[in-house]
Amino acid sequence: MSDALKHECGIALIRLRKPLEFYKEKYGSAFYGVNKMYLMMEKQHNRGQDGAGFASIKMDTLPGERYISRVRSIAQQPIQDIFAQINDRINKELADHPEYQDSVELQKKHIPYIGELLLGHVRYGTFGKNSVESVHPFLRQNNWMHRNLILAGNFNMTNVKELFQSLVDLGQHPKEYTDTITIMEKIGHFLDDAVSKIYKELKNEGYGKHECSPLIAERLKIAKILRRAAKNWDGGYAMAGLIGHGDAFVLRDPAGIRPVYYYTDDEIVVVASERPVIQTVFNVEFDDVKELTPGHALISKKSGAVSIKKILEPLERKSCSFERIYFSRGSDAEIYQERKMLGRLLMPKVLKAIDNDTENSVFSYIPNTAETSFYGMIETVEEHLNEKKTKAILNGNGKLSADEVTSILKERPRIEKIAIKDVKLRTFITEDSSRDDLVAHVYDVTYGVIKPTDNLVIIDDSIVRGTTLKKSIIKMMDRLHPKKIVIVSSAPQIRFPDCYGIDMANLETLVAFNAALALLKENGKYDLVEEVYHRCKAQETLADKDVKNFVNEIYDQFTTEEISAKISELLTDESVKAEVEIIFQPVSNLHKAIPDHLGDWYFTGNYPTAGGNRVVNRAFINFYEGNKERAY
Repeated sequence: MSDALKHECGIALIRLRKPLEFYKEKYGSAFYGVNKMYLMMEKQHNRGQDGAGFASIKMDTLPGERYISRVRSIAQQPIQDIFAQINDRINKELADHPEYQDSVELQKKHIPYIGELLLGHVRYGTFGKNSVESVHPFLRQNNWMHRNLILAGNFNMTNVKELFQSLVDLGQHPKEYTDTITIMEKIGHFLDDAVSKIYKELKNEGYGKHECSPLIAERLKIAKILRRAAKNWDGGYAMAGLIGHGDAFVLRDPAGIRPVYYYTDDEIVVVASERPVIQTVFNVEFDDVKELTPGHALISKKSGAVSIKKILEPLERKSCSFERIYFSRGSDAEIYQERKMLGRLLMPKVLKAIDNDTENSVFSYIPNTAETSFYGMIETVEEHLNEKKTKAILNGNGKLSADEVTSILKERPRIEKIAIKDVKLRTFITEDSSRDDLVAHVYDVTYGVIKPTDNLVIIDDSIVRGTTLKKSIIKMMDRLHPKKIVIVSSAPQIRFPDCYGIDMANLETLVAFNAALALLKENGKYDLVEEVYHRCKAQETLADKDVKNFVNEIYDQFTTEEISAKISELLTDESVKAEVEIIFQPVSNLHKAIPDHLGDWYFTGNYPTAGGNRVVNRAFINFYEGNKERAY
């Protein structure tokens, strides 16, 4: 994706089901869990580089012994920073106390971060400030072991205002107005309530106060707590929680918007946001890693028992297609093939754009994450050329000379590495023209491979705002003096804001929206903007379930091709000499390539939860009123 776009987060959970002595004997270290957590977080660093956090819980500690450890960082390389801190502390303890070296019991008792339950998180900040206080895991502390709650997640809620007010109505005084704090306090409220009720039951059954603690751990029903807490949540979420005594859970939203995968055996329970992370770190097969069913929670009890429980009734499955197009690591077996298919399905449009002239066309990609789609596109070019060669040879009726056959067979796709991202330049100069000049030099270009008679075809993951295309990439490609530049997006036009974790909160930043507005003006239909505004305003007092997406009406006035043509025009300034055409993936092709992940609201406006329509209408109201606030 040539535009910088922050998105989603990554979670990692490990539950060691054996005593730490087992891992010391089998794997040579009681730090087995910490080492694996480092690998799991590093393998998901693509999901968040604003911050990282780690928390652990030691089980069966004595009163007065520290059993919860947490470390968080917003350093430039936050994962490396937190594990450097962990490593330094462990090494210091071992150096100061040589007697710890061979005693797992002493290591567990005295060295922080070693435990049976570990939780990691990598973050991109889409809500709230990027301070260390905003970094997960969050901790809700209490002197009662069972009431300590650690929470980390990959989520955004559309109805934070209502959830926040529900806490106030309960008599609470939340310390922050963020969805993470609100969700944690909601779960914490019902956790407190459940612990209190079980304690009273045990007292009535004749148990002494000290006897109650282990029995509370046994009787605590995590699924019931989650059902009560999550009843009115609206959003996309994958969240993991640890409870002080050793229970853990991972909950996924009912539409399956955010991804969760897990693996269990008699030694470990592992959860991550991406399947190949688990495969690689624990050397397990594709089929051994399961996807958590939407609306369900994986629950691990202190006893080591693991179960999958339905928490909320699943909705129509709308897992995020952007995950498959761009965000997740392309090493996943399914995602790799899906991305190749996205490239393959675009080729009919590409061939039309270059008049089937593959001989005078050069194919490339930008950025590196578009490489897999590029492979699919090139495979289709090769198939096209093979058909062309076969036809030419057959038309020769066996009378072609060896040189003529060789000449026919010699034609192949012209593939070049055209753009190279040189450095991440800092736009430290605030004056517009100077900053634009810096942006224009983010990429280096390969000279000497393009002729003035060539078409230059570049595939990108997706086009969101178009800023980098206009200010850098198209101008850079034009320096090579091609006849025509064809920019190909493996994703459809991004027309609507996201409210489930991707940083696309404002309509006016989307180039497709600006293209539609420009077409309205040109066609004398701009009055529709005010009409849509009043329709959106009229719904502000309605319940979420009754709100409709009226912003669709802006796009319904024009064909996809008309909007694509206008985007091409908007992103090409007068200095560009080559003809420029921008091609987008049709939504129908997206669903062909990714049939099991149909979340497409940013392309179609079909939001999977009721709160989505409220968000898109609020985004339009903000645009119309000149309000730069987020729509959620």
